[in-house]
Amino acid sequence: MTLAARIDAILPQTQCTRCGFPSCRDYAQAIASGEANLNQCPPGGAAGIVALAELLGRSPLPLNPANGVEKPREIALIDEAVCIGCTKCIAACPVDAIVGAQKMMHTVIADECSGCELCIAPCPVDCIAMIPTPIPAKPEKYRARYAIHTHRELRRETERAAELVARKTRVDAGEAVAAALARARAKKKMAVAPAGNAEARTSGTTEKS
Repeated sequence: MTLAARIDAILPQTQCTRCGFPSCRDYAQAIASGEANLNQCPPGGAAGIVALAELLGRSPLPLNPANGVEKPREIALIDEAVCIGCTKCIAACPVDAIVGAQKMMHTVIADECSGCELCIAPCPVDCIAMIPTPIPAKPEKYRARYAIHTHRELRRETERAAELVARKTRVDAGEAVAAALARARAKKKMAVAPAGNAEARTSGTTEKS
């Protein structure tokens, strides 16, 4: 197992980005490469810092306040009476712990929520709050769900990119056809014009005779 993988195994897998990196795995890689310090994970708290320090053979450090503060585990709760069904929280959740549909009530699956808080900021009606929970954290589950989430989002991005290319190809083909038709019409018009002029000249000569 690589050093980054061993570090990642210690991290809480909330995927909250408070460490300054897009995911726990990215933070682990940054620690392993010396690009980040071991005290940037608020969900992991003091215990996480000690575990990382032991793994790396370094002295523990206080949690960096720039990354947040350590607090008891919380999960998200949606006020379903206020929710307008915008789906913005669903898109923001890195572990797919929120279910719902456009213009329909959303709800958080408590057992799946990692407590990342990423759903709060996008909510336009401020109907999401973090509440204490007795449900224990499940790092391995969060890691697996995050992997599924990122794989699906990557697939969607690939499909969107392919659709954009296909759409542009259709537009370009349509423009090429339109241009070809325009050239054909112009050519036909040019061919008709000399014939019309010759006919007019012939008619004029006959009248003079």
